[in-house]
Amino acid sequence: MKTSHSLKKVYNIVSIIVLIALAICFVFPLYWIVTGAFKTPVSINSPVPDWIPKELVMDNFKKLFSRQTAPIFELGFIKGPQAPAAVRWMLNTVFMAIMAMVLTCLSAAMAGYALAKKRFHGRVLLFTLIVCAMALPKQVILIPLIREMSSLKLYNTIWAVILPTVGWPFGVFLMKQFSEGIPTEMLEAARIDGASEFRTFTDIVFQMVKPGVGALAIFTFINSWNDYFMQLIMLSSTSNLTISLGIAKLQAENSTDFGLIMAGATLASAPILIVFIALQKYFTKGITLGAVKG
Repeated sequence: MKTSHSLKKVYNIVSIIVLIALAICFVFPLYWIVTGAFKTPVSINSPVPDWIPKELVMDNFKKLFSRQTAPIFELGFIKGPQAPAAVRWMLNTVFMAIMAMVLTCLSAAMAGYALAKKRFHGRVLLFTLIVCAMALPKQVILIPLIREMSSLKLYNTIWAVILPTVGWPFGVFLMKQFSEGIPTEMLEAARIDGASEFRTFTDIVFQMVKPGVGALAIFTFINSWNDYFMQLIMLSSTSNLTISLGIAKLQAENSTDFGLIMAGATLASAPILIVFIALQKYFTKGITLGAVKG
């Protein structure tokens, strides 16, 4: 008994040490980028790594916000006042990620509920096609997608990046798995009480799959924010660029400036950290529940 207790104690200590080591490995790149954004060029390019900056400067952020300007917003022919292009790029990226997150979660929750709890012809075939679409690389549908966005007059707009994300097959698959756990008796009781389909979805279904929606929200936000390939293909004008494309464009116009890159990366990573921290409980709960569904 004492031997078992000792082994368990050793196991716990080793586990904590391993987890701390892994946490340091994962956090260190972020630490290096954030500190690098405040370093001088001499410190950044020093042959000896400057682990703890001796001098913190804002020059990299000043360069980021002073290189180009763009209208703060555009509504048709109406243009807002000029502002640093990085501000416009950041607003574009935040708008793109939030809209993609909201629309994807809403459409996936409705589609998942229908596939899990509704009985109609072709339901199994439809779900099979959705699962197959999860393995389909976006490069395969790139040309048809570009032609579709062009025909809708959406090419070179933020919506050309948002709309293709809305029908994310993984989101539908995830929400179907969560919707399978909704008691059918509860839905039937709601119908007997005279609740409409919309009322049933909002008051019962959505509330029960909320952990899954929280997890999907994080996945969608990060996926949309980091989808550099689609942004590169669909966006070209300076006013419509995202923060990632904007930093790449500034970098292409100048020699390699690691301080500028790190300042842009720091700015771009802040919203992702905020969203993850805000939805962390849903993310953890969603992953835990999703592991036992199906």
